[in-house]
Amino acid sequence: MSDHLTRSVLKAPGFWGGLAVRAFTRSWGRDVMLYTGGVSFFALLAVFPAIAILIGFYKLGLSINEVSAQAAALSDLLPQAAQTIFRDEISRLTNASARTVSAQSAFALIVGAYAAHRGFKALLAGLNLIHDETEPHGFFKFNMLAFFVAVFAFALFTLVSGAVVTARIMAHTASTAAGDQAGRGTMPLDAFLPALGLVVGLTLLYRYAMSHSSRVAWLPAVTGGLVATLMSVISSWLCAIYVEQIAPLGATYGSVGAVVVLLIWLSWNVNAIFYGGAFATEMEIAAETETKKRLALPAPAADVVDLSERRASRRSRS
Repeated sequence: MSDHLTRSVLKAPGFWGGLAVRAFTRSWGRDVMLYTGGVSFFALLAVFPAIAILIGFYKLGLSINEVSAQAAALSDLLPQAAQTIFRDEISRLTNASARTVSAQSAFALIVGAYAAHRGFKALLAGLNLIHDETEPHGFFKFNMLAFFVAVFAFALFTLVSGAVVTARIMAHTASTAAGDQAGRGTMPLDAFLPALGLVVGLTLLYRYAMSHSSRVAWLPAVTGGLVATLMSVISSWLCAIYVEQIAPLGATYGSVGAVVVLLIWLSWNVNAIFYGGAFATEMEIAAETETKKRLALPAPAADVVDLSERRASRRSRS
């Protein structure tokens, strides 16, 4: 990102507001909703196998209490109305034998890998549409890119959940040693660490996977990651208010209400990711427009030397 855009931002107070409106138009005024539905469906299909795989990994090297703490950290990342179904599944897996969990994890690996791969393909296709990529990826390259993005996302999710559990253990140890006042200082990490992981993941996604013709500059990628994370936090908060206070879904959908809540939450978060990509794209367009304007300005005319005036001045001096 050039310094020209930085100076224009400082001089134009309404730059960010106009950028937000254009990003909203870009992400909502197209066929992005089709990709949102695809990503949400495959994410819903992959999330339960992913939990089974994680529980299987945890059981290999952790105790039952540590597995339960790690699983609780995973469920806390989900909306309140959808946590029950996850906690029931996590409780069943943590109390099952290691052989049963290993067998289920092996089967879940196949189902989860298929669903995650298809979901990330839909996500990348939606980001390519938002970024106005006219030439699609080749078949092999696109599938390999979706595979590596899925593996990276799973590894990052595991790392973030482990960091949350570590922060909770530190807070519990501090509160036990010195009272509740000491333990409360580390509790904000529960919310900060998932947000930080999401910013890092989305920044790298926008930087390396949204455009295949040229990489997105770091400033738009980081800004898009921050905006998408903020939108995701707001969407999760609004989703909790909507399904718990405004429109309780249990009376309408019955026992599958938790699944509907989870699907709504996923779709809103996918829209937040697409909006962050649109925001990064509009920042790139603004930088290119600013550069073209500066290049189109006429160069200052060079001073023309009048030889007759110079000769006359020399004669007057002599």
